[in-house]
Amino acid sequence: MNTPEPSRGTLFDPTFGAGDLSSLLSDRAWVSAMVEVEAALARAEATCGVIPATSARTISSVLGRIVTDGSVNIGALGEAAAAGGNPVIPLVKLLRKEIAAADPAVPGDHLHKGATSQDVLDTALVLLCRRSGARILASLDDAIVCAEALARAHRSTPIAARTLGQQALPTTFGVLASGWMTGLHRASRALSDALAALSVQFGGAAGTSAALHPHGFDVADALADELELPRQGVPWHTERTRIALLASALGTVAGAVAKIAADIVFLSSTEVGEVSEGSPGGSSAMPHKRNPVAAISARATARRVPGLVATILASMDHEQQRAAGAWHAEWETLTDLLRLTGGAAQRIAGSLGGLDVHPEAMTRNLDITGGSMLAERVTGLLSTRTDSARDLVTAACRTGRPLDEDPSLLEYLPAEEIRGLLDPVGYLGHAHDIVDRALDAVARDQEGMR
Repeated sequence: MNTPEPSRGTLFDPTFGAGDLSSLLSDRAWVSAMVEVEAALARAEATCGVIPATSARTISSVLGRIVTDGSVNIGALGEAAAAGGNPVIPLVKLLRKEIAAADPAVPGDHLHKGATSQDVLDTALVLLCRRSGARILASLDDAIVCAEALARAHRSTPIAARTLGQQALPTTFGVLASGWMTGLHRASRALSDALAALSVQFGGAAGTSAALHPHGFDVADALADELELPRQGVPWHTERTRIALLASALGTVAGAVAKIAADIVFLSSTEVGEVSEGSPGGSSAMPHKRNPVAAISARATARRVPGLVATILASMDHEQQRAAGAWHAEWETLTDLLRLTGGAAQRIAGSLGGLDVHPEAMTRNLDITGGSMLAERVTGLLSTRTDSARDLVTAACRTGRPLDEDPSLLEYLPAEEIRGLLDPVGYLGHAHDIVDRALDAVARDQEGMR
């Protein structure tokens, strides 16, 4: 069997996490899937009495060999596809020649009988989506497990919460990690649902299966069963909500990954230093660098996804019974969406799986404001002593002086009492409860999916 080609190239696919998906989304994978659909169609039509069983056996055998040995010349097929606007037309011609050479008694029209190019391409795309989608879901599961472990281990580890780029109040690293876990889990569920909704496509030239009447529905259902795909109900040639929902789910996954990657990149910065990747990358010029390359790569990959989602959504206007351009725009766009989203998920799983957490740096950073992070807490108690509490605390914070040393505050509160208020561990609110609820919610949802 020929070695599978990468989806885009051996140079960048590994960096952006697409290595495992390359063979599943390559040009050869496309061709193999289309050949599989044609073979399954022959078997389905034999089951329904549309073609003889002998024809189906020959077609299935010849096409199975072609899938196995990868003998189709991809470049030549691509050149021939340009004339008709899709690769199914020259592929069917090529397959018919192979079948005739194997058994001249099999009529050529027993292959692809009653089908149209879109039936084959859409169903092949569904096969690619479900196969590569399973890999993406596996990477998301890995990332969720890693985030869950971080949330459990650091349920009580204090860290500065940051809003608008500034320290806000204390929280715990477990809260942050449980948010990562929850976002990944929700995105994974949405993707799983979108993949499960992808069905076979079969309707013939204009969606009515007129060439197979009265067997059209039976053939469509038998084809779905042969390929282990959901039955379609009715053809969806120009009703593209399935594709749009898949693209949207992939975009949501990329967004959930990008949020985590951005957090890790920030927390890994030299001045913050609260986390670091277990296998950081170096620099060609600076020996001291320890870059969070997995998170950086995940972030870079995820950034390319929204534009592709927009392309799919903008291509939903398939006119009448066959779109002129909108359908064609989906093929490579959706393939790239799967490749990039899968790469982002794989890279963030690697980042989370090897993430080193540094509580001592978190404690150090909690202390750098001299207690002003707990100004809200001080204001709350001070307001029981004076109506000017907020103004006094605001002014004290602006001096840069520790709050337990500010004369205006010491008029109302003893220094020891203020110092007690400045302990971050004493002002975590429902942080522990948030972690527990998040862990419980994800566990219950996962149990319900089993």
